[in-house]
Order: sequence, then C-alpha cells, then structure tokens
Amino acid sequence: MTRFETPPVTSVKTACIILARGGSKGVPRKNLRPVGGISLVGRSVMAGKSAQGVDHVIVSTDDEEIAREARRYGGEVLWRPEELSGDTASSEVGWLHAYHELKREHPALNRLVFLQCTSPFTTGADIDGCLAEMEQKGADCALSVLSDHSFLWGYDEAGFGVGLNHNERAQRKRRQDLPPSFRESGAIYCVDAEAFVRTGQRFCGTVALFPVDHPPVEIDTLADFDLCSMIANTGKQPMIGAERLAAVKALIMDFDGVHTDNKVIVDETGRESVVTSRGDGMGLSMLRASGRYRLLILSKERNPVVLRRAEKLGIEVFHAVDDKVAALETWLSKQGLSWEDVLYVGNDVNDLGPIRKAGLSAGPSDSHPDVLREIDWVLPHPGGNGALRSLCDCLLACRSRASI
Repeated sequence: MTRFETPPVTSVKTACIILARGGSKGVPRKNLRPVGGISLVGRSVMAGKSAQGVDHVIVSTDDEEIAREARRYGGEVLWRPEELSGDTASSEVGWLHAYHELKREHPALNRLVFLQCTSPFTTGADIDGCLAEMEQKGADCALSVLSDHSFLWGYDEAGFGVGLNHNERAQRKRRQDLPPSFRESGAIYCVDAEAFVRTGQRFCGTVALFPVDHPPVEIDTLADFDLCSMIANTGKQPMIGAERLAAVKALIMDFDGVHTDNKVIVDETGRESVVTSRGDGMGLSMLRASGRYRLLILSKERNPVVLRRAEKLGIEVFHAVDDKVAALETWLSKQGLSWEDVLYVGNDVNDLGPIRKAGLSAGPSDSHPDVLREIDWVLPHPGGNGALRSLCDCLLACRSRASI
C-alpha cells in the first residue's frame, strides 16, 4: 500500500516530507532512538507540525514500528516501496515518490519541505524562516545553514597546503573579517515543487540561505546521540521558537503526572502519598522569583497532598476541578490575561481542553499518546522527574537572552 491512511486535505499547498526508513546500518534503528526522551522521527514530526507555513506532515517509511511512532506524534504515514528503501536509494528518489503520491490527493500542492531526522534540534520557527527566505528572495529552493568562520585549506597542484578563503601568505586576518561563509546544517530543505520535479534535485535553481542557531551536530554515530542527548537534557534547546516562549505570561500546570510521576502510594489505611522532584521545585521557585509569570496548579484530584505541595511551592492552586476550561476562563479574566498568554502543562486526556485553547502547550515525555499528538512541546523528561525543571530553565534562559 502506498496511499495515505487518512482522508485527503484538499487545501494543502505546503507539505513536509520526512524520510525514515527502518534499515539504518551505521546505528541500527536510528530513527527510533530518543534524544531528550523523544525519538528522532518524533522530533521531526513535531517540528513540521509546529510550523505555521506547513499544511501537512508526512512520514515516508517502510517500517511498521516507525509508522507507529510517526502516528504517535501526529504525523501521517506514506508507505515507501521496498525498491526505494535500500541503502543505495537517494533522498531525492524518496521525496519524488512522496510528492507524486501527495499530488494525487492535493492538487494545489506547490511547496515541499524536506526534514532530516538526523538533525534533532529543528523548530517550527526554523522551517517558517526557511520558507519565508525562499519566498522573499523569489528563489527556487532554500536550505538551513550554519555560519562558519573557519580558515579553509586545500591542496595546490604540487600537493602543498593553500588557503581557500584566505591568503596564507598575507597577514593573518581575524576570523570575523573573513568573507561570509556557511555550511549546510543538514536539517531543512525547501523547494518549489515544480522546479524540484523538473530537475529531480533539491538544489533546483536559485538558492536562498537561512542561517539557524543550532548545535552543529548531525547524528550518524552513537557518540553523536550521546552528545545530542546531553544538550537536550540541559533544556537549553527547546523545540519552540524564542518568540513563542517570550509571549508566555502564565504557567498553568496539572498536578498528577506533571509534578509527580503519575503514581500513588496507598497504605493499609487508604492514605495516599506521592513523589515529587526537588529539582522541579527549585526551577519553579526561580521562575516565581523572576516576577515575570503567574503560576497556577490546576488539578482534578481531591487529595490534600495537592494543596500541601502548592503551599510548599508558594503557588496558587485550584483542586477538585472537573471542568478545567471553565475554571481557567474565570481565573484568566480576573488576572487580566487571555488564553494566548498561557503555557499549559498537562499529561493526560482530561488536559486536552486547556491544551487546545492555550497559546502554548507542553507535556512530560511520558504523557498519554493523545496528549503527545496535541501539545506543542514535549519536555525532555518524564513527569515528576525533571520535566518542569527543564521547562523553567528554558523560560528563564529565554528571558535572560531577551534582556541582553
């Protein structure tokens, strides 16, 4: 089967295509390995879905496990024929196959975005920026690049070293005085569909460059995975653009599964207790001290442990709330805030109402699959185990950069 598994979307003009075959040789099952608690294919799907300029996100694969993972994060699946899934098949062949299948369902399709799973820090804002640069320049294609201030060397005819972007015999220049140069980040390629089909190449005419600010890593080895996981776990590389983070004025959190690990200890008398994270508490304490955000815990639970934890953290709390949307409508009105000001953090299906209304939504890495498909930002840790700390660190880092 090569056709899509869901009904067609007739208004699709820009589609994101992610190639994720199952037969990786260098690192087996590479596309399913996690970085910051999220698989490479999951990270790519989420980046595509968060781009405002993308109408449709498709994962082209020959592997059922990858297909399940793509669906988990809200991507649609296109089955890739076996003859196009081998080691020798080029990316262009896979993209062309996906384009022709897409075009049957979406005749208005005229732009394509190709994302590489091996670049785990791509954001929706990066994709939108790349598309905008292509449109502004009137280019046939665009790609994400990294600024490179290296002194490049090659060989002369006699086999001796010679400067390529500098004169090695002249007074040494400062790096910042070298001619501007860039290298491919390997993350994003955008093309005019007609030009791509005509040439069969990703660089299908005039080229626009879009610089991104990412760790300069493309994953190809287990060491690359280790490095990217360390970066992701610092919380300093969220999959959310700085502008959206800067717009947050209120942080509203569910309790169970967000502040806790979603487990409860019950003794023989029926008394319940839960486990929370001191690291999460420290992050929330720093966030509260910044004076930048309104904080609220909103829980369906009637357990007094919710009140005690909120009191300990110095955070306002509503508990025993069945209709979270209605409760928040009232609270936001009293605070002079709107849903656009809200970052809502939830982990289960009873959080979907506020998740869908909030300007920005997030959830721990072990959230329910229905939540993972809806939220904007999957945090790199499970609930009760650093998820909130990573979120707080990101918000504080964003605020610090904005004040520089």
